[in-house]
Amino acid sequence: MIQCSDCEFCEVTEDGRKMFKCDPFSNIKEPECLEKMQIMRLDILAASYRATMQMQQQMAPMQDKIFKYVQREIDDMEDNDSWKHQGEDDGNSDF
Repeated sequence: MIQCSDCEFCEVTEDGRKMFKCDPFSNIKEPECLEKMQIMRLDILAASYRATMQMQQQMAPMQDKIFKYVQREIDDMEDNDSWKHQGEDDGNSDF
């Protein structure tokens, strides 16, 4: 099995990161390359999920404040409209 650093489809950038130009549908050299690509994709997916969770945790206090504010506004609107429903007992009034 060849190492990715020895493959012609791998380039190392100036900052040391590896860029892979292999395509699983056309130019994979060995079956292990596909497994490595799947592992790299899973790592990217996991990192993306962690970043999303971190952002949601940062937004949670603000969302709680917004929900409380909206609930307070809804309660105020219902209180202001309560005079309309004072005479109704069960919702069936004679007109």
